Amino acid sequence: MRVTQRLLTAFLALSLTLLSGCGFRLQGQYLFPDELAQIRLTSSDQYGELHRMVQERLRLYNIQLVNDPEVPQLRLGDDRLERATLSLFPSGQVAEYELIYAVSFFVTVGEQEPQPFDIEIRRDYLDDPRTALAKNRELELLLSEMREQAADRILRALAATQIADSDA
Repeated sequence: MRVTQRLLTAFLALSLTLLSGCGFRLQGQYLFPDELAQIRLTSSDQYGELHRMVQERLRLYNIQLVNDPEVPQLRLGDDRLERATLSLFPSGQVAEYELIYAVSFFVTVGEQEPQPFDIEIRRDYLDDPRTALAKNRELELLLSEMREQAADRILRALAATQIADSDA
């Protein structure tokens, strides 16, 4: 029994070593370059929901938000929501929409050119006119969820930002 237990322990240790060695990380666990320990976050809507969500996530990862032009900058562009018709009821009324939430942002590090990024999130949305009040609340929740997903993608892109050597 002890031999089996030792083999199991050795197998688990080897598995964990291999997983961590191949770069496997749980979703939402990002490694940011040291140059991004401090960052300046700017946007066209400083009080918007997306700005607040990105700000919270940066603080969660212990990235210090400063207002110094010498540190890297994350500039959030305008976010927009578009609707496209997917299907109609026999009466000709819209039955289903595709919601498209899009945001662009730029990361500027030192003297490098700003690195542009675009994010687009798509969701289907059923529109039953008999439940207008409930659909309004559902749309608000869906939009908030799409913003959260966009904020997560912004952090993922920030973690993957290429930092050029200052010695070169």
